Amino acid sequence: MSETATALTTASPAAQTAGVGTQQTAHHTAHGTSHHTVFGVLAAISLCHLLNDLMQALLPAMYPMLKDSYALSFSQIGLLTFTFQFTASLLQPLVGAYTDRKPRPYSLVAGMGFTMVGLLLLARAGSFPVLLLAASLVGTGSSVFHPESSRVARMASGGRHGLAQSVFQVGGNIGSAIGPLLAALIILPRGQVSVAWFCGVALLGMFITGNIGRWYRQHGLARLKPRGGAAPAQLAPGKVRAAIGVLLALIFSKFFYLASITSYYTFYLIDHFQVSVRSAQLLLFVFTGAVAVGTIIGGPLGDRFGRKRIIWISILGVLPFSLLLPHASLFWTGVLTVPIGMILASAFPAIVVYAQELMPGKTGTVAGLFFGFAFGMGGVGAAVLGVLADHTSIGFVYQLCAFLPLIGLLAGLLPDVESEQRRPPARAT
Repeated sequence: MSETATALTTASPAAQTAGVGTQQTAHHTAHGTSHHTVFGVLAAISLCHLLNDLMQALLPAMYPMLKDSYALSFSQIGLLTFTFQFTASLLQPLVGAYTDRKPRPYSLVAGMGFTMVGLLLLARAGSFPVLLLAASLVGTGSSVFHPESSRVARMASGGRHGLAQSVFQVGGNIGSAIGPLLAALIILPRGQVSVAWFCGVALLGMFITGNIGRWYRQHGLARLKPRGGAAPAQLAPGKVRAAIGVLLALIFSKFFYLASITSYYTFYLIDHFQVSVRSAQLLLFVFTGAVAVGTIIGGPLGDRFGRKRIIWISILGVLPFSLLLPHASLFWTGVLTVPIGMILASAFPAIVVYAQELMPGKTGTVAGLFFGFAFGMGGVGAAVLGVLADHTSIGFVYQLCAFLPLIGLLAGLLPDVESEQRRPPARAT
């Protein structure tokens, strides 16, 4: 292994991103992409994803406190959620399309800055309109962050695009899990003003993303171009649109089903098995841990065995377990959620990379579209399933959602876009 590679694996993420400058120039092709996986940059962007999603998770975790403090109605809570999700999801494809045309290496710093201002406003808000403004700024920060950070992960992948997406995405999974915990430990006991403490998290993110932006600019990666000779560029536009439609349907299936567990699993366990809140939360933690494992393994498996195959298996493969879940005992319910979480989560890195290969040169657009759609479907799914549970039962929700993985059959309509040129290069020794 080269001295440069050794340094990247031993230095801290911030130091790695700040110091890869001239040492890595020889590792880039005329198209601006590295021959070697730059693990220092991947670690740094994953850490930033953790910090970003940690801050994004604070607002929903504060809803009970905000409802009491401002005497908010459920309609106002819904409007707050809509504002946050609108800016955090629907703006992402627009931001991604813009940065595809005009890449901005330091836009990641700006994204963290939007979030920090939103947190400051949230800490000092004295009225509902200010809460809405704070929510919109926090959501805007997420919209700016995700498309360009996904591009950075692809740039640093060295051709191992699935691995890079998995490393990047697992940081977000961890941040989303930590955010509510920190809100419970810090914000709820100390009050709304303590949200300002998390500006330190944003400042740390701005420092690290500043170093990433420097690496991005120094190597000319803002001019990243797709490699020639790949099959996706030869697909007819109609086939590309149809394939993107299939992928979005799979995202719908995945995130609607995930919403049934992340939002209502504890209620299901308490209602169905009469367990304590603590026991239900422990079982939910087991599921979220399985999701994190699935995310980190899904990308490398796609690199090794082909992304279309992993997409097919990871969506449709959940079906036997999801069908058994509503009829299982407490013990087997806990057991079944482990393969459900792992298999289902393995789909997303493969889907994002597959879509980027369908649309070469539009990395930001694809990342913005799929991250935004996934976030939006999670929110819509939680709302729709909540209404359904109110009118039926939480048990019925799980019986109905058990059939959602059947949508995975649509994966058979996806074109085979992979070629030997897209297989990852051999690891340097």
